[in-house]
Amino acid sequence: MMKQLFPIRHVIGYIASLVLSAAALAVIYGDFSHAANVAILVVTALIQASLQLFLFMHIGESADTKKELYINIAYALFVGLVTIFGTLFIFVWGWYS
Repeated sequence: MMKQLFPIRHVIGYIASLVLSAAALAVIYGDFSHAANVAILVVTALIQASLQLFLFMHIGESADTKKELYINIAYALFVGLVTIFGTLFIFVWGWYS
């Protein structure tokens, strides 16, 4: 009975998120090359994003709402990319006047 009530997947996901965050934090305190820093950050970010999607946002559980779920993820990705490249466009590339 208790096994059904205890959210073991959520606990494992939380611990994995902490470990991945610590690995990304190693970039600050470690003496790595620039390429290694970028590789560590990209790999930990991709793993953590997929961990969040599958364990906490339940992306693989329901077949009924898969279409809406992927549309929402695509929209969130679009908004994030527009925000990132819009910021680069304005502040870095000097198109603010």
